[in-house]
Amino acid sequence: MSGIDRRAFIGNALAVAAATAVVSCASPSGAPVPAPPRYRTLVRGAQVFDGDRVRPGTDVLIVGDTIAEPDGAPADTVIDGTGKTLLPGLIDAHTHVFDGGLAQALTFGVTTELDMFCPPTVLPAQRHLAATRDDVADLRSAGTLATATGGHPTQLIALMGAAGIPGITPDTQVDTIDSPAQAANFVAARVREGADYFKIVIDDGTVHNARLPVPDIETLAALADAAHRAGLLVIAHAITARETEIALEIGADGLAHVWSDLCPGDPAADRLAEKVRAAGVFVVSTLAYFEATTGRRAANTGGCAPAGSVTDALAAARVLHAAGVPLLAGTDATPFDPPHGSALHRELVLLTEAGLDNRAALAAATSGPARCFGLTDRGRIAPGLRADLLLIDGDPLRDISVTRDIAEVWRRGVRQERRG
Repeated sequence: MSGIDRRAFIGNALAVAAATAVVSCASPSGAPVPAPPRYRTLVRGAQVFDGDRVRPGTDVLIVGDTIAEPDGAPADTVIDGTGKTLLPGLIDAHTHVFDGGLAQALTFGVTTELDMFCPPTVLPAQRHLAATRDDVADLRSAGTLATATGGHPTQLIALMGAAGIPGITPDTQVDTIDSPAQAANFVAARVREGADYFKIVIDDGTVHNARLPVPDIETLAALADAAHRAGLLVIAHAITARETEIALEIGADGLAHVWSDLCPGDPAADRLAEKVRAAGVFVVSTLAYFEATTGRRAANTGGCAPAGSVTDALAAARVLHAAGVPLLAGTDATPFDPPHGSALHRELVLLTEAGLDNRAALAAATSGPARCFGLTDRGRIAPGLRADLLLIDGDPLRDISVTRDIAEVWRRGVRQERRG
């Protein structure tokens, strides 16, 4: 049943319930008004990856917007899961949302996006869309990130405005910060914006052959402290080893990227990975971002690719995983490249190239982000959780690339219409 069909079903059910309520109110018995029926979908006999474990030949029941324990009662729709794999809806742990991105993401089975910077001229409309529509991905956001005047990504705002991105003009301004004294007010403004977590930029442009201002260490530390006092996770944008060290020093909870400036085999990478593990910090991989922006550039002499290449990013992900650091699948999807939705499937392939087995890669895009970001209602398949689900033709535990072979997607229990 499509999302439109389901809404029609619920509307009819509510009309019946309303009529019943009139009769019941007039009844001297005072019997309670029955709740309207909720649509029931049974996925029968699929292999289930529940976010942690694999269960062969399992039935999963969707009742309304929730996963339920199969109870043997009739279902309104039964879907044959033979030869298919049911996954939790995918979570992209690093995106930048603009018009059309959330709809595109859902088409590819990404049911939640974790946005890492969205200008205040764009974010309210995207939040409203995610809250009121079931044909787009759900959304959590850092809102306005913390960066210095002229720092990353302010240099990109004018480019986005010139490209005609809705809500952005060449003269669009965002808040910036340049001293510790501003930290408390800056974080308070993000809380008023409704930020779900807090992002700090520690990127001086070195990887991209630029020079960009960065808040000094005192300002960075004051921001992290203020965000923690406000109850927000602190995510650091750091893409070099030195910037990663700074992120650890200020007490970041997560890194928005792997570093990308240490050669494969450099002992410094192992030492840094151990520091990240000891600090209890998670890392969002964004390998698809490095591949999209640099391609698979040829290695320089000594087997070391240019800083910022996917080769060095893969090497960083490999040592982080070997050290036991939680890796979360994120793409840094934008209105340009990498694209929303499809890029996360490429990220899964790249994670396996970095040494994760297929089960760990799938967890990095489901239960991992849910746990690290406190999304307790999703990321796993279990009774009582939100029915964000993805049914795949084939077995991604054997071949990770088949995650693109999408049979069905449900967002909050609404079965999405498949196109093309």
